[in-house]
Amino acid sequence: MTTIKDIARVAGVSVTTVSRALNGYGDVNENTRQKIIQVSKDLNYSPNTLARGLVMNKSRTIGLLVSGMNRQNAKDQFTFEVLSGINEYASEQDYDLILFSTNSTKQREKTYSQLCKERRVDGVILSGIKTDDPYLQEVVESDIPCILIDIPMKSDTVGYVTTDNVLGASTAVNHLIGLGHRNIAMVNGHDQAFVSPQRLQGYKEALETRHLPFRPEWVVNGAYDEETARQEAEKLLARYPEITAVFCASDLMALGVLKAAVSLGRRVPEQLSVVGYDDILLASYSNPPLTTISQNKFQLGYEAATMLIHMLEGSREPHEMYLDTQLVIRRSTSENHN
Repeated sequence: MTTIKDIARVAGVSVTTVSRALNGYGDVNENTRQKIIQVSKDLNYSPNTLARGLVMNKSRTIGLLVSGMNRQNAKDQFTFEVLSGINEYASEQDYDLILFSTNSTKQREKTYSQLCKERRVDGVILSGIKTDDPYLQEVVESDIPCILIDIPMKSDTVGYVTTDNVLGASTAVNHLIGLGHRNIAMVNGHDQAFVSPQRLQGYKEALETRHLPFRPEWVVNGAYDEETARQEAEKLLARYPEITAVFCASDLMALGVLKAAVSLGRRVPEQLSVVGYDDILLASYSNPPLTTISQNKFQLGYEAATMLIHMLEGSREPHEMYLDTQLVIRRSTSENHN
């Protein structure tokens, strides 16, 4: 195996110069650096990243920690698109990425710091963490750099990337109001998701702005699950047939509402308009295609990785970012003629 001693001998420089050139230090003459790089290529040099990491106390590895990832929620592809964005930027910066899944039981068995040290990650991105997850407080108290997705908390070592969930939800409801709907229900997620109260607030604000009453009995919990949303929507629509539109806090739950409408004989959008949130791939393939609030899930991951790696490399940039959302109008909404 080629070592840096071999490169130094062929290039006619010291081992220290080779090491500093290959590790990007700025005190090496550029012509010398290029010569060393060419020799390393000619000799098929492959650096021992583990040894280098031990010397520099850096692994150039970041982790994506996802809570509750399973086959049931694979359909929404949210985590996959976030992961793709993280991987894109990490690869561009020559960082490796480790994915590890967790749940509340695992979190009680092993602390956040233990997990990070065992996996030798320099920093972590957290996605899908619930308000009651034990790791959340540990993250804030730890000195391991971390970026949260959709959790607006920050410190010297913690930042976040999210979208304006209040504005996104109010945009969805205002779209329905603009179509003449006045009896608008909401299928929200669960209480442990940070985005749930924000999207409920957006729903309420849109109603208030248009001087429409907020009826708490018209808001049900769909648990960000298609089947749960179907069951809750069936009960809601059967009990309150005057409802002409439903805003859902996720597309997956909106797909459940579409199924509920079919089982109750309510035609979408002629008799019931439905709006989702996220713009997952299936939203454009549902029957009818789903009107939704689109958030750029790939960009969420890309910006989270950018923020984390900049933090790891000493940047003093702000540790918070809000990305735009967009209303995507498809065929699940129409004017209310009732």
